[in-house]
Amino acid sequence: MENFSDGKWESLPVKLHDSILQTLKELNFTYMTPVQSACIPLFMSNKDVAAEAVTGSGKTLAFVIPALEILLKREEKLKKMQVGALIITPTRELALQISEVMGRFLQGFPQFRQILLIGGSNPIEDVEKFKTQGANIVIATPGRLEDMFRRKADGLDLATAVKSLDVLVLDEADRLLDMGFEVSLNTILGYLPKQRRTGLFSATQTQELEKLVRAGLRNPVRITVKEKGVAASSVQKTPARLSNYYTICRAEEKFNALVAFLRQHKHEKQLVFFSTCACVEYFGKALEVLIKNVSIHCIHGKMKHKRNKIFADFRALKSSFVHRCGRTARIGNQGNALVFLLPMEESYVNFLSINQKCPLQLYPPVKDVVDVLPKLKAMALGDRAMFEKGMKAFVSCVQAYAKHECSLIFRIKDLDFAALARGFALLRLPKMPELRGKTFPDFKQEAINTDSIRFKDKNREKQRQKWLADLKEKETPLKKNFIKNKAWSKQKNKKERKKKKASKRKLDEESDVDNEDLNELLNDTRLLKKLKKGKISEEDFDKHLSSAGSSRPKPAEVDSSDGDGE
Repeated sequence: MENFSDGKWESLPVKLHDSILQTLKELNFTYMTPVQSACIPLFMSNKDVAAEAVTGSGKTLAFVIPALEILLKREEKLKKMQVGALIITPTRELALQISEVMGRFLQGFPQFRQILLIGGSNPIEDVEKFKTQGANIVIATPGRLEDMFRRKADGLDLATAVKSLDVLVLDEADRLLDMGFEVSLNTILGYLPKQRRTGLFSATQTQELEKLVRAGLRNPVRITVKEKGVAASSVQKTPARLSNYYTICRAEEKFNALVAFLRQHKHEKQLVFFSTCACVEYFGKALEVLIKNVSIHCIHGKMKHKRNKIFADFRALKSSFVHRCGRTARIGNQGNALVFLLPMEESYVNFLSINQKCPLQLYPPVKDVVDVLPKLKAMALGDRAMFEKGMKAFVSCVQAYAKHECSLIFRIKDLDFAALARGFALLRLPKMPELRGKTFPDFKQEAINTDSIRFKDKNREKQRQKWLADLKEKETPLKKNFIKNKAWSKQKNKKERKKKKASKRKLDEESDVDNEDLNELLNDTRLLKKLKKGKISEEDFDKHLSSAGSSRPKPAEVDSSDGDGE
C-alpha cells in the first residue's frame, strides 16, 4: 500500500479522543504526515501494520496515538501491574524521545502509567520502580527488557504482567536487527500473547526484517510511505527536506576541514559522527579547545549514566555540536548532511545513490582552512590523557575501517597509514598488527620519549608514578627468577640425557646378543616370512637355516628352571 496523502487530524476516518486532539493542538501539530494518515486508521481498526517510511517522517505519533486509543477502548480497565502497550526501540535516545512524546499525551490520561526500561541505570532500581508504581505502558530497549523478564526472583513477574498486552510496537525494526537484537526479540516475543495488535516501523525492508514480520505480525497491512516529489520508480531512504552533500579531502586535512566548517557554522546546531567511540573521545576534547564559545557534547555507546543526561542537555540547546547521536530534517524541518571522504572513497557516492537510494551532491571545498594539528599535538604533549586518547582513536579507526561493511570501497590495503597518523596529530605510531613489519618514511615521529608525558590530572599522574615504581621494583627479581628457572630447566634436561645414555650403555654391556647375532636373527625372520608367503619351500628354508646355523657359535645353555625354556 502506498500513501501520499496528509490532512488535518479531524479528517481521519476514525475519531480521535478529545484529549489527544487537544495535545496535538498544544504541540502545534495541525497536519498529519503521510505515515500518520496511513497507519493510524488501520491500527485503530485492529490491523497489524508493517510500515516502511524514511527517518524523520513522524512515525512516533503514528503508533503512540493508536496505542492510546486502543487502551482507552478496553472493556476492562488495566490494573496497576498490567501492561497494555509495549514499545521496543533500539537505542536509549530513541526510547527517551518516545517516552517524552508519550508523557505529553498521558497528561490527559492520568489512569495510565508508563515506565522507561533502558540501559545505563541499575536494573534493580527499575524492578523496584515497576513494583512500586506499576506500569500500563512500557517503553524499552531489547537488552534491558529481556533482563526484566528474568527478574522473577527479585519480585517482578513481567511475564504475567504482559498477559494483558493489547499493543506491541517495534520501532526502527531494521536497526533492531542491524544492532544484533534478533535473539533478544525472539525471546521477548515468546512471552507475549498472540492475540494483540502489532506495528512494525522501519526505514528499510530487508530479508531479515521479513522474517521478523512473519514471526511477530498476523496478516499485516504493508505500508510504504514515500516523500512527496519522489518518483514512483524510486524509493528514497532519507527525508525529502534533507540535503545530502559530500566533500573530498586528504586524510591529513580532514580534521582541519571539519574544524573550519564548524567554525563557519557555529551558530547552528550540528551533529558530528565519527566511526568509533574512541574517536569521539579524542576529537570531542579537541573541538572543545579549538572552537570557542559553543557547547560541545560527546556521546557514544560506551557511556552509561552520563549518556542520557548529555542527550537531554543537547536537545535543550539552541545550538551546539554532538557526536554519534541524533538525526536531522525531522518531521518536515529542513536539514543538511555533509560527508567527508578520502579521494580513494569517492566511488562510495555512486554506491549510496544506487544501492541505498541516497543521492549526494558535491560540496565545494571548505574555505579558510587553518592547520590546527600543531595545537592538537601540543595538547597531547601537555597531557598524557590526550596523548592516550589519540593513540586509541587511531587504532580504533584503522580497525573500524578494516571491518567496514562496504569492503570493496573501504579497503584497508589502500589506506595511507602515515597520512592518517598525521591527520590524527600523533606523536608516534602505535604498536598494532596492521602496522607490523611496515616502514613509514612519510611519518615524522616527534623527538620525545612519550613515557615522559605526564597526566594533567595530578591524581592520575600520582597513580601512574606509583604503578611505574611498583613495576620497577618487581622487574629485577622477576628477571632473576626467569633466568634461574631457565638454567634449572636446561640442567635438568642435561641430567636426564646423561641418565638415558648411561642406561643404554649398561643395557649394551649386559646384553647377551651382539650385533652379529642380531643380524642372523633378522635373516632368519626374513626367511620365515618368505616361507609363509610361499616364496620358498620348506626344503629351501631348512637348507638355508642349516647352512647358516653351521657357521654360528653354539648358544649358551639355559636352565629351564630359571625361565620359560622351550
